[in-house]
Amino acid sequence: MKIALFAGDGIGPEIMGEARRVLDALSLPQLTVFEGDVGGIAYKRHGHPLPEETLDMARAADAVLFGAVGDPACDDLERHLRPEQAILGLRSELGLFANLRPAKMFPGLEDLSALKPQIARQIDTLIVRELNGDVYFGEKGMRKTGDGRREGYDIMSYAEDEVRRIAHVAFRAAQGRKGRLCSVDKANVLETSQLWRDVIVETAADYPDVELSHMYVDNAAMQLVRNPGQFDVIVTGNLFGDILSDQASMCVGSIGLLASAALGERQTEFGTFGMYEPIHGSAPDIAGQGLANPTAMILSLAMLLRHSLGRDDDAARIEAAVAKVLDDGILGADLGGSAGTTAIGDAVLERL
Repeated sequence: MKIALFAGDGIGPEIMGEARRVLDALSLPQLTVFEGDVGGIAYKRHGHPLPEETLDMARAADAVLFGAVGDPACDDLERHLRPEQAILGLRSELGLFANLRPAKMFPGLEDLSALKPQIARQIDTLIVRELNGDVYFGEKGMRKTGDGRREGYDIMSYAEDEVRRIAHVAFRAAQGRKGRLCSVDKANVLETSQLWRDVIVETAADYPDVELSHMYVDNAAMQLVRNPGQFDVIVTGNLFGDILSDQASMCVGSIGLLASAALGERQTEFGTFGMYEPIHGSAPDIAGQGLANPTAMILSLAMLLRHSLGRDDDAARIEAAVAKVLDDGILGADLGGSAGTTAIGDAVLERL
């Protein structure tokens, strides 16, 4: 088994360090670990946020564990050299088109949600976000209009095969949960969304055991706050999924609690190749202070073990340990507690 660890910038190395301690404690047989540079640190060391040697490590691995990228010192670089391009580059080069973002309320944390506790405790949703299309990968640029005004443009587009493959992922995920899938789009005003809806409906014929519904994205954002318990699996495009999944994270109390998986079609001898990362950013304002919550990073490791290495028991051990830590009131600053990065990592290790 081979895992590539890319810690990145800001709090990335700190939270990755805690995940590495958990990984080491599992003593997985015949495990090889690579470590590579991504993001701002990669630009400073290699002149590019995604060096070829880092990409080669990812291709040689069975899974990638990714920390966070983003460095204010790189904000004035050309866009293709900014740290965030490392994420987009890895997703594109590795064919990682399906982003799984679970959002579930941990028992005992209901009062920390921005929602009323009786509403917050209903949250148990999986957001399936398409990763390789939409405005993030469409044609983009800056130009002058005929009358001399500056104009920026980013083209939103999806081909039907791109929608169909993410639809299959979402329908299969719903089959393994409560059997309900809500497709989120903006088909009332966007042609891209109309194609999205048409293909989702066509694909539904292959999954008669899944109850399919549709919702416009603005309504979905409202319903996530009003009645989150109605959602089981949500499938949506890249832009809408980016926004809704971050919204869902605050409904459960903190963005520091949520892990994610980016999967493609490549199969290894252990499972589906993927890249796993917390959904939060690099938080440069607290980097190096030992304040970062490593929970989402550790839960991302659990997702890696389950989906890419076929080690469900080890994944469940980690998830149970994290749940026990939270239930015992060992909380990071993002949840109003005083536990630092290492203290949370220590607590997880004690409960493994």
